[in-house]
Amino acid sequence: MCRILAVRSDNPFDIATQLLPFAQIAQHSREYQGHGWGCSWLDSNNAWQHYHHIQPVWDDNLQQFDRTRLLLVHARSAFRDEGIAVENNMPFSDGESVFIFNGELRGVRIKSEGRIGAEKIYNYVRRLDKGDKLEAMRKSAAIIARRTSYVRAMNIVLADKERQIVSTTYSEDPGYFQMVSHSEGDMRRVCSEPFPGESGWQSINNHSTFVL
Repeated sequence: MCRILAVRSDNPFDIATQLLPFAQIAQHSREYQGHGWGCSWLDSNNAWQHYHHIQPVWDDNLQQFDRTRLLLVHARSAFRDEGIAVENNMPFSDGESVFIFNGELRGVRIKSEGRIGAEKIYNYVRRLDKGDKLEAMRKSAAIIARRTSYVRAMNIVLADKERQIVSTTYSEDPGYFQMVSHSEGDMRRVCSEPFPGESGWQSINNHSTFVL
């Protein structure tokens, strides 16, 4: 399944410093993560910018990006190698919020629109958002889990300009599906795996929903 990363900081950081180790994670993943990738970030005017490409993240020019205080990244491993099109690459955004997802749900019984499963989940969370994204995420994760035959994993980051909500659930293989976090100074990160050669990453408890 896919690899995801979210980074926030009070001070601007170079986007490439986070993309380069993330690309290594994607390239050396035990599952192929080369069905395209994308990232979303806040620019110097506090406006969302988005980038999507169908080629693998490790083959792209990662030095093309500037600086930001908030970054979300997604490398795609398409389920059953289906729907490989740049339009299906995350992050998804409605202009106000940004969404990335990693996981696999079997037998989902929710009514929601979308080209692929991840977009249906995003739209479902958006529908339940009545102004509190943390509460919307907690409620959505609980309902989706109840209405799914088997949640192999469901890892989500939902961000707006003020708050970044992380939700993580998995039923097997924590070595692959368990999210990890890292805090240093004013920077906090969550990722599918620790950055190569970097210490200080901590495992995130299963069934957690929290503000990054």
